[in-house]
Amino acid sequence: MMLINREKCNQCELCIKSCPFGAMTITEQSAQAGDECTLCGCCVNVCPQGAIAIQRTPVSQKDLARFCGVLVVAECEERQGLLHPKKVVYELLSKGRELADKLGQTLMVIIMGDDRLADLTKLGHHGADRVLKCVHPLLKEFSTDGFTAVLSTVIADIKPGVVLYGATPNGRELAPRVAARLRLGLTADCTGLDIDAENQLVQTRPAFGGNIMAAIIAPRTRPQTATVRPNVFPVNFYDAAKIAEIREVSLVLNKSMIRTRIVQEVCLTEEQEPALEEARIIVAAGRGYQTQENLSNARRLAKKLGGVLAASRPLVEDGLLPHTRQVGQSGNTISPKLYIALGISGAVQHLVGMNGSQTIIAVNQDPKAPIFKIADLGIVGDADAVVKSLLTKLEN
Repeated sequence: MMLINREKCNQCELCIKSCPFGAMTITEQSAQAGDECTLCGCCVNVCPQGAIAIQRTPVSQKDLARFCGVLVVAECEERQGLLHPKKVVYELLSKGRELADKLGQTLMVIIMGDDRLADLTKLGHHGADRVLKCVHPLLKEFSTDGFTAVLSTVIADIKPGVVLYGATPNGRELAPRVAARLRLGLTADCTGLDIDAENQLVQTRPAFGGNIMAAIIAPRTRPQTATVRPNVFPVNFYDAAKIAEIREVSLVLNKSMIRTRIVQEVCLTEEQEPALEEARIIVAAGRGYQTQENLSNARRLAKKLGGVLAASRPLVEDGLLPHTRQVGQSGNTISPKLYIALGISGAVQHLVGMNGSQTIIAVNQDPKAPIFKIADLGIVGDADAVVKSLLTKLEN
């Protein structure tokens, strides 16, 4: 609740200028907050008279205890005419199983689509205790309105304590809308999740350009919600004997609830290579490869090894490779079996995206390059010369 001291307020209007939601107005007596106010506290910080305060009512442990269980939102992709859970779903289930065990609670997964949903029993093998199956013809394709309506309704009904999304394009679109509708907190792009002594979800993510790792909790709202980038957590839980309870959820959904629909899908690139998130071998070029001619050798090496070519941010900004090929905090998070870094120094933003690689080979002229600290094998030298030597040996 917002408290405004009318005697202290001098109607300076700084609160109006600072409010990002346009919720503040000035009456004849003092400042006043409208229904748009989210209690973000911006006006409190700028008020020179100290006339504005926010009173937050502590949430009782009894109210928090009503929320129980970990819920994973399963995003699907179409393969061979069926809707299969994406790889990130199994990553979230492995981490969710760990969190649920620490809490002593149930691990649930919600999967939405039409009658083409597949691999439901596989979700149980990867740790789920219960599968919430949401089937409706209007869920045939992803729509923000439709999926938000369904997910918000289910969450409000079952009251999980934790909800996890994959930080995919669809997940990043869906999670904040559900959080806004249910008035929840949301931590985006988490790289770590844990449970503290008070059973709070500790959500870790890079902050200030990757220079620090922030630990975030949401003590006043439930469920606690987070998005997690693909390839951050390993798929380390599988038990073929574990069978999940599959529960079909009855839905009320009509066309008037969905304001947008997919008319046509257009591919803006002519890439034939697999997505970086799925690649087992990746050859990544850095700042030293400033022309397409130099990149050709790196591309040849990737093909010879049966891998794909990637890049650090400078090459993408120069237009040498599309953004879909970028590795790092503002690009893709990957976890290949082999990662070869050519001419990449290893800035924090880049390391965030690739330090989950199983084996890292780094080539750089600077012996003090940060990437050598995490590399399994480091070569000090000219990257292009090393690549040419490798190509010669591979071709022979």
